[in-house]
Amino acid sequence: MSGPERITLAMTGASGAQYGLRLLDCLVQEEREVHFLISKAAQLVMATETDVTLPAKPQAIQAFLSEYTGAAAGQIRVYGKEDWMAPPASGSGAPTAMVVVPCSTGTLSAIATGACNNLIERAADVALKERRQLILVPREAPYSSIHLENMLKLSNLGAVILPASPGFYHQPQTLDDLIDFVVARILNLLDIPQDMLPRWGEHHLGSAD
Repeated sequence: MSGPERITLAMTGASGAQYGLRLLDCLVQEEREVHFLISKAAQLVMATETDVTLPAKPQAIQAFLSEYTGAAAGQIRVYGKEDWMAPPASGSGAPTAMVVVPCSTGTLSAIATGACNNLIERAADVALKERRQLILVPREAPYSSIHLENMLKLSNLGAVILPASPGFYHQPQTLDDLIDFVVARILNLLDIPQDMLPRWGEHHLGSAD
C-alpha cells in the first residue's frame, strides 16, 4: 500500500464541501483509516451546497458517514471540536498526514499563528511541529495580503498550499470532473492511487512514432 494508512481529514467553513466529501469517499475506497474533523461552519456550508445534512453529534456523524461511504466498521472516526484526547491532538497518536479541505481563511490564520483553539487547529499544529504532511486547500477569491502572508508563512513551515483551483486541460464535462481534478491532486500529494486524472503527459505515452 502506497501513501499513509491513517489520515486526518478536516473540513472547515469555506465553500467547497464537495471536495471534502469526495476525498473522504476516495480514502475509504482506498481502505485508509480516516480521522474526521468538521467545524460547525462546515456543516452549515455542506447543508447549503450539497444534499448532505450531517447530524449534530460526533458519534452520529460517524455512523452517517460510514453508511454514506460504505466504510468498514471503525474505518472512519469522528471527533468533537474539543476532544483533546483524540489521536490527532498529540504527536504520539496523530496520523502521519492531514488534509484540511476546504480550508477557510479563518482556519488558515489560526494555524499560521498556532492558535489551537479547537481540535482542527491543534491537529494542524501537531502536523507542523512533528514535520508531518499537512495539505491545506483554501477556497477564497480574491486573496487579501493577510491571506497570502499566512499561506507563505505556512508554506515556509512545510505545509502544502493547494488552492481549490481546478484546471481545464483534462477537458472536464461535468461539475464532478472539476471536483475530481482537485481531489486527484490531493491524492497525488498523498501518494495514494487515483484514476480520476491522468498525470501530465501520460495521454501522450505511446503516441510517438
